[in-house]
Amino acid sequence: MLMKYLYGAAVQGIQSFIFQTNELKDIIGASELVQKICTNLFDELGFKGNHEMIVQAAGNIKCIFDNEEDCKRAVLEFPKKVMNEAPGITISQAVVKYDGEFKDAVDKLEKKLRAQRNRPFPSLTIGLMAIERSRKTGLPAVKVKDNDLIDAGVEKKRDAYEWKQLCEKSFGENVPSSKYAFNIEDLTDHNDWIAVIHADGNGLGKIVQEIGSDPEALHIFSQSLDDATRDAARETYRELEPKFADNKRIPLRPVVLSGDDMTIICRADLAMKYAETFISKFEKKTGQMGHPLTACAGIAFIKSSYPFYYGYNLAEALCEQAKKDSKSKDMTEANDGKVLSSIMFHKVQSSFVEDYQDIVAKELTPAEGHSFNFGPYYLDTSAQLNGRWTVERLMKVVNDLSTDKGNAVKTSLRRWMTAMYNNTERATQLRDRAMTILQDNDFKEMTEGKLRGGVKCYPTYDALSLLTVINQVTNK
Repeated sequence: MLMKYLYGAAVQGIQSFIFQTNELKDIIGASELVQKICTNLFDELGFKGNHEMIVQAAGNIKCIFDNEEDCKRAVLEFPKKVMNEAPGITISQAVVKYDGEFKDAVDKLEKKLRAQRNRPFPSLTIGLMAIERSRKTGLPAVKVKDNDLIDAGVEKKRDAYEWKQLCEKSFGENVPSSKYAFNIEDLTDHNDWIAVIHADGNGLGKIVQEIGSDPEALHIFSQSLDDATRDAARETYRELEPKFADNKRIPLRPVVLSGDDMTIICRADLAMKYAETFISKFEKKTGQMGHPLTACAGIAFIKSSYPFYYGYNLAEALCEQAKKDSKSKDMTEANDGKVLSSIMFHKVQSSFVEDYQDIVAKELTPAEGHSFNFGPYYLDTSAQLNGRWTVERLMKVVNDLSTDKGNAVKTSLRRWMTAMYNNTERATQLRDRAMTILQDNDFKEMTEGKLRGGVKCYPTYDALSLLTVINQVTNK
């Protein structure tokens, strides 16, 4: 059998490259550059011989070369091309020669790539100590514009920010570019709250393992998955479009949409609906492929002035927490082994940047044995939820609290929550008194708690936080 060369590349530092700045235009340009890296940048090398692209999405590339010369060119030239196009991004690569089982070659390649990720190519943006640096990023400056020192990465981002590839992929080609959001003000409305949403599929690795022995099947699946994610985003946009049809700009700005990954910045009051709708569409589209996938999402509600980088990190951490609960033994056993889709969110109250577990300890733990860390919230209303809530149930409570009748319930909940941080016995007295007066099921459900691992968890904090970011009016 003819010897073949399986080439693999993994792009690293994507999130830090995109969110290195708090300028929305720079984030837009960075996301467009990343989209280009994940699509046609590799093909621009112009290989002479035959090559078969297997995977080209979400910062991962796998390609089979028939000749060693083209494979060597990829190894030598692709990292330089990537780092010149997007200074600040690094890349790890590996090659496996094979003339037998393709799946064995893929397994060997993945092991090599994991090892190479620990020693990526050095960044081209380090510079010397004496070099003047950008005040915003701390990286070596390459030019001055409007008295502002600009590094190489920002220069490339600003050259690319008017590209339309990612918005066209997310909204559809028929949406006029004049509607795209280019400034942070385009993403706010009646208040300054915005949301960073990060969603990621469940069970992708298992499917890849199942079809990994067939390169053609793997290529078809990779392309179909990217198409399913794109179609889910477009259908989500069309479903939400009536909510902002009269706006001059679309209050959604996609950042990543590739493979089973989705990251978007949007107006806060749209975030839960967007995440829920996107995941539902994603489940449906991947089911039509014959490889149904569920997904989890994390939503960080932040003020428009809060650093995007930390907002993204929080959204990613929340997504991981949702996945952890969805994959937990009690949830999978109750649902015939299925990993259910879920959403977790948090409203950032502090100006300090903290790890999510620190947030749980400092903000969401009022007293020993009690917690306001109640999520995630599940999409499947027919599932066995073991004390968890669905998104539908949460949104009903939030809508109830939005009414005139809900004002008294809302006030009592806040008093009870304050007491929980100071004196749990006093909180119990307030709860019992309010229950007698209000006779309200929402109040009862949000203050009785659900026992998880010896800790009573309450959805009260989440419901009131969501109520605030949706309904609070600070801009007129």
